[in-house]
Amino acid sequence: MRAAATAADQMPASLLFSERPAAALSGIEKAAIIVGVLAGEGADLPLADLPEPDQHRLVVQLGRMGRVDAATTAAVVAEFCAEVERSGLSFPPGLPAALELLKEHLSESVMRQIREAIGQTRSDPWRDIGAVPAERLAAAIAGESVEVAAIILSKLPVPLAADLIGRMPGPRARAVAHAVSLTAATPPGVVERIGRALAARLSEVRPKAFETGPVQRIGAILNVSRAATRDSVLDGLTETDADFAAEVRKAIFTFADIPARIAPRDVPRILRAVDQPVLLRALAGAAGAEAEAAAYILANISQRMAQSLRDEIEALGKVGARDAEAAMTEVVAAIRRLEEEGELRLVAAADSEAEAEPA
Repeated sequence: MRAAATAADQMPASLLFSERPAAALSGIEKAAIIVGVLAGEGADLPLADLPEPDQHRLVVQLGRMGRVDAATTAAVVAEFCAEVERSGLSFPPGLPAALELLKEHLSESVMRQIREAIGQTRSDPWRDIGAVPAERLAAAIAGESVEVAAIILSKLPVPLAADLIGRMPGPRARAVAHAVSLTAATPPGVVERIGRALAARLSEVRPKAFETGPVQRIGAILNVSRAATRDSVLDGLTETDADFAAEVRKAIFTFADIPARIAPRDVPRILRAVDQPVLLRALAGAAGAEAEAAAYILANISQRMAQSLRDEIEALGKVGARDAEAAMTEVVAAIRRLEEEGELRLVAAADSEAEAEPA
């Protein structure tokens, strides 16, 4: 203690803060005290974010600091805490810092757009490329030179690179494999530019808004529409775009199409997918082409079941056209569901007739 006191007595008066009130200290002196307190507590101080001149001034001031008594330290800390409380909230300066703050809460597309706007290149293009499905990636690099393809494969995960080279024709695969041995001297900047160019090209391929084409979509809609509505729409389409209307007609599947599009072996499966009252109304109300479909259904189930259905149809009596059409629409919807689930396949009329012929 005596030695410490002697050392303190030998210090210049300007360094003995115990004799100076906190209010008399300069801003840089107070900053040095706060940094000393926080560093002593093990706090992570982001001093690198300060402008370099301020970093230099702070280091120099820390080197000049001597002993600071408890009262002065407490007064500076209290003043600092009060200032922090008055400031409320401090936002990060500039877009890069704001982007870093919110990176866990923004979508990848927004992050990419902002980074491109501010010229920030933190994202790794090779990570994005490695997440692309192999089939799509293979198509994207098919037109690249052997040397560029070799660089791309060298930067991708080994399983993905192996998949891609396996999709190449034999001669190209061998040439690319040999070119990989020549990539060691490729400058990092070149690899970076290739990655960014490929990632940008892949990002231009936007996902489709619809899983099916327009013909299939309008065909599916008309499939479950009333016959009068369907015929009216098709007539209008024929007037405006005859080719499109013809394609839509091919895509439409109605109750009357059952004999031409459903294989005999699939008829029992359809009956199991349709409620019995619905099936009875559809069969009882069928007329014209629909009556042929009803007969086709009854002809391709067991005789006992067919007779049972005929008896129930007779007991049901007359079914109104609207109820019959609604029931036939439900039968068609059930067939479509079975097709989507892979339980049956719609076939051409020629195929159906071939399956109906005895071996």
